Amino acid sequence: MDPRLTHIRNWIFDLDNTLYPASARLFDGIDAKMGAYIAERLGVDLVEARRIQKGYFHAHGTTLAGLMADHDVDPHEFLAFVHDVEMDALEENAPLAAAIAKLPGRKIVFTNADTPYAANVLGRLGLSDSFEAIHDIHAMDLAPKPQASAYAGLCAAFDLDPHASLFAEDMARNLKPAKAIGMTTLWVNNGSEQTPDESHEHVDFITHDIRHWLEEILEAA
Repeated sequence: MDPRLTHIRNWIFDLDNTLYPASARLFDGIDAKMGAYIAERLGVDLVEARRIQKGYFHAHGTTLAGLMADHDVDPHEFLAFVHDVEMDALEENAPLAAAIAKLPGRKIVFTNADTPYAANVLGRLGLSDSFEAIHDIHAMDLAPKPQASAYAGLCAAFDLDPHASLFAEDMARNLKPAKAIGMTTLWVNNGSEQTPDESHEHVDFITHDIRHWLEEILEAA
């Protein structure tokens, strides 16, 4: 194990565009469905729907949080609609499963999606047995990353010491609250949407591919 990481006992992973590559473009389908939902719900065209969607994403952490705040959207209805997407682009990743299995300690998925969708994604990737639990948007009381309460709730739910925890995530802004409470942070920088001109001082490690990074740190002496 890489000596810089021998203190890590809790390995926490985001789901979308982290455990699978952004090049799979699975989230493109979800993005399109969010736009369609907003267009129908608010009676606007798709161009205006996308403007509203991205505004909520940047202001509230997720599109859903903004829709709930301003339009009293039912989160179960919204999530069921936007997560009903084809997953053929996802492939089983046996080397990633093997690398995760070698990590010492606990492994948890921490996602702004819901558990049924996350379980489907993990199944497609061959990672159904790789994690102790999925901490989803409902477990966060619908207050998503990067809200500080989401991270505090995660640690409380699983009795995690942040200083013995690493969080891997494709959205660099979602690493900032993790770093603030003492977690080691890994940015999976694979082209996912980012906040413009964002500082990355809160990022400890950067990779373009989670499997390769895990294999490298496991082999390091």
